[in-house]
Amino acid sequence: MFESLSQRLDQTIRKLRGVARLTEDNIKDALRDVRMALLEADVALPVVKEFTDRVKERAVGVEVSKSLTPGQSFIKVVRDELVHVMGDANETLALNVTPPAVILMAGLQGSGKTTTVAKLARLLRERHKKSVLVASCDIYRPAAIDQLKTLAGEVQADFFPSDPSQDPVTIARNAVEQGRRKLIDVVIVDTAGRLHIDDEMMDEIKRVHEAINPTETLFVVDSMTGQDAAKTAKAFNEAVALTGVVLTKADGDARGGAALSVRHITGKPIKFLGVGEKTAALEPFYPDRLASRILGMGDVLSLVEEAERHVDRDAAEKLATKFKKGKSFDLEDFRTQLQQMQKMGGLTGLMDKLPGVGQLPADVKSKVNDKDLLRLEAIISSMTPHERRSPQVINGSRKRRIANGSGTQIQDINRLLKQFEQMQKMMKKMSKGGLGKMMKALKGKLPPGMQF
Repeated sequence: MFESLSQRLDQTIRKLRGVARLTEDNIKDALRDVRMALLEADVALPVVKEFTDRVKERAVGVEVSKSLTPGQSFIKVVRDELVHVMGDANETLALNVTPPAVILMAGLQGSGKTTTVAKLARLLRERHKKSVLVASCDIYRPAAIDQLKTLAGEVQADFFPSDPSQDPVTIARNAVEQGRRKLIDVVIVDTAGRLHIDDEMMDEIKRVHEAINPTETLFVVDSMTGQDAAKTAKAFNEAVALTGVVLTKADGDARGGAALSVRHITGKPIKFLGVGEKTAALEPFYPDRLASRILGMGDVLSLVEEAERHVDRDAAEKLATKFKKGKSFDLEDFRTQLQQMQKMGGLTGLMDKLPGVGQLPADVKSKVNDKDLLRLEAIISSMTPHERRSPQVINGSRKRRIANGSGTQIQDINRLLKQFEQMQKMMKKMSKGGLGKMMKALKGKLPPGMQF
């Protein structure tokens, strides 16, 4: 996420290393680089101008303390201003109202609005322990209502049935009424999208808005459209008074123009980021955490939260107890670890949150591939329980069967078994000598896709 912007800003900071003080002269080139980086990231021009002016005002004349280099002083100023331009702090949904809290979703067609409804329902149900009812007012797009019904079943949310022959206002009003009768905590209403902003669309969403008087009106927009996302959000805000924005497809946005432009142009906070296709791939928007990620500082807080949500404590304790009893690490344990890692967003998701990863060479980062992890899991899953517990029994005929079952080659099986043997030795050292020995043992011995 935001790779190109991160790389450009990192190059700028490197140029300031070795100077004793930040002055107007030595910061002039750095500011020019920052300005170019932001423009290339498709950040709106007014945002770029205000951002660079504020950075210049704060950075010029800053004395370098004993613990900070000029580059570190400058990066702190840049980080603070990135946080400011994106909204200073996370703004949560206003759910402390008489139930049901009503959330109206708006956006253009193709922005991922219906999927975001399901993601938000799942987040509210799992993290906030809310009961959720979803309803679709999209009577124009073929199968839109069926799509939401399917997604509602996947995320275990209640679904309000509607029909393309009905009026969107009637659907929305009846959904809210049903939510009130059934004592539902949150009702999420999905509206129709269009390929562009038009009077008919605005009139319809205004009527729906007036009919249900939502607690939250969220605008869902594709972050890959850059500053156009902010302009579209502004047009919607003028029509229905938005309370927040959801940026989708942020995992595919290497630039970051939308995230850095929306708050300044609309005055409305970004409340969530869509970071993948799965229904669990929705994150609350924290400006300070995102600023740190853009500048290559990682996001350890989000990483810890991911671990707390997804790591199976029982499985971890079971593995620890197994080691204490002197039993060896087997392929069943390895598969469990792979599954835990995928629940936390895979290697690419983890790396995005690790400090210092931005400084890794591009060729190193390109070797990190979650498909390799899926291939490893497929190979292990094609083995029998006995083979997973005792890999030494896997002979030639067993390898052929495993390769056929997992859609891989015998060479892949051999590679996995060799690497697993090295991992077993590493785990044995870890159980005896702690973390220090484990880190040394890790070097160069991780499976494909896990080496960096």
